[in-house]
Amino acid sequence: MNVINITDAARNVIALDWLKAAESVHRQLRPHLSADYVGRMKEVFASGAEMLVVAEGTDVLGVCVFRVVENTHYGREIYCDDLVTHEQNRSGGIGKLMLEALTEIGAARECDHLCLTSGTHRQKAHRFYFREGMPINSFHFVKPLK
Repeated sequence: MNVINITDAARNVIALDWLKAAESVHRQLRPHLSADYVGRMKEVFASGAEMLVVAEGTDVLGVCVFRVVENTHYGREIYCDDLVTHEQNRSGGIGKLMLEALTEIGAARECDHLCLTSGTHRQKAHRFYFREGMPINSFHFVKPLK
């Protein structure tokens, strides 16, 4: 398995074919993304996000969208927007590989923490995060504006 950067640190798309190939896996977590997946992801990258995929041969097995942010609570953090493994390949080490890649990127960029938010209904994902040393330490509250 290979970790492939879709974007560079300046958030430019450097692997357009891999971005297109990531769509079907990414939609397993985010089915609501617009029909223009590439266009939407470029907007997300312009807002500060980056992306990597885990691939084997020509198949995308996992997708990770992340960003480095500064805040008053955690200092500099690498925040994972999306971490999804293809449903047919779960529990095969792909999620762990993506978290390891995020940890390396975060350390290289002098981040203080690796953070993510996971929906309350995703109990299997929570068990994975607990195994990876990521306890729940806060709640994330949301007020819809649209």
